[in-house]
Amino acid sequence: MVDANSTLEMVQASQVGLKAVGAGLAVGLAGVGTGVAEGGIGSAAVGAVAENKDFFGLALLFTVIPETIVIFGLVVALLLLF
Repeated sequence: MVDANSTLEMVQASQVGLKAVGAGLAVGLAGVGTGVAEGGIGSAAVGAVAENKDFFGLALLFTVIPETIVIFGLVVALLLLF
């Protein structure tokens, strides 16, 4: 028979494992979304800079903005873990 202590330990271990899975999904899916967004923005930025060099600063800014999404995913993961 399974006693109450081993059942409680199994539930606590499952909770820790699912928190780790949730944290991994938060960072992983945020990274995939950022990669998809970065592809389109990066190609448009390179095309704009190729036509007019004055757009370099704006293009750099637009390519950096999606990176903040990964930072938000990391913050969510850390909140889940701790």
